Amino acid sequence: MRAAVLISAMSLALAAPAAAQPGAVKRPILLELAQVLGESHALRQACAGPDDQFWRARMMRLVELERADPDFEGRLKGAFNQGFAGHAGSACSEATRREEAAAAARGRALSSRLAGTMAPGREPR
Repeated sequence: MRAAVLISAMSLALAAPAAAQPGAVKRPILLELAQVLGESHALRQACAGPDDQFWRARMMRLVELERADPDFEGRLKGAFNQGFAGHAGSACSEATRREEAAAAARGRALSSRLAGTMAPGREPR
C-alpha cells in the first residue's frame, strides 16, 4: 500500500513537464528526491534481490523528464548514488522494511512539495 501511494505521488510529480517549474524552487527538492530514490533502491534490493531495478528505473525516468544541463544531471545521479551507498548491502529484516517505509514517506512528502510547485494558478513554494 505504501509503495503504491509513493508510486502515485512520484508519477504525478514526474508527469508534469520540467519547464513548468521554476528551477530555483524545484532543484533542491529534486536532489533530495533523487537521494530518497537511491535509498529506496538499496532498501528494496535488500529484500527483493539485486535484480530488482524498480526505483532505479524511476530515477532514470526522472533524469529523462528533467532534461537537465549536464552539471545538474550529474548532481541528480550523485544524490541517487549517495542515497544508495548509505544502504547498500543491507540485510533484509524488519528494521530494513521500516527504513524502506520511512523512505517512502519522505518520498511522498517530497513528491507532494514538487507537485505543489507545478499546480496551475499557484505560486511556487
